[in-house]
This record gives sequence, C-alpha cells and structure tokens, in this order.
Amino acid sequence: MLELLFTSVQAQEATAAAAPGGLASFAPMIIIFAIFYFLMIRPQSKKLKEEQALLATLGKGEEIFTKSGIIGTITGLTDKVVTLDVAEGTKIKVLRSQIGGKASTIFEKKTEK
Repeated sequence: MLELLFTSVQAQEATAAAAPGGLASFAPMIIIFAIFYFLMIRPQSKKLKEEQALLATLGKGEEIFTKSGIIGTITGLTDKVVTLDVAEGTKIKVLRSQIGGKASTIFEKKTEK
C-alpha cells in the first residue's frame, strides 16, 4: 500500500519538474498570434482602410467598376447606393460596398523593370 502511495507522489513530482513555467508555456501561442497578425489581420485592415478611402472620394462622372465586373459611370450617389450609367440610356443601381475601384486602374499599362 505504501509503495502505491510513494509511486504516486514520485509521479507528481516528476510531472511538476518537467512542466515548463510561466511565460515559456505561452510562448508558442504568442508566436502563433504574431504570425497571424502580420500575415492576415494587418493586411486585411490595411486593404479595408484603402477601400473606405476610395468610397469616400467617389464623385459623379467617375468611371468605376463593380466587384461583379460591371464598368460604368457614376450618375448618382447616396450613402448606400450608387447609380451607374452602363450604356447609353441604361442605368443600374448597385450598393456602394460593391464598388471595386476606379476603371482607370484596370487599363493602366504596367511597366516592366
């Protein structure tokens, strides 16, 4: 009976001695969070800020494209809806959040270095 009690105590001591203490046990979690932050969270928030800045500067007469691939000229703006002239006499309304960018960026020629 005493042997069982002593082996139990010895096993607990061995486990306590082998367990890393304090900050060392959280280091892998901290490293993983840092990787996620720099590879996923930070670029996504940067892209969101750029998109919001673009939407804030839109005005009538600008040629834009939507995220679904429609190219048109802005004829009307509200807080949530943009009216686009996509062909002569053809107007559609799209959500402001679905604006992909200015059409001039599509047709820019990229220079090779």
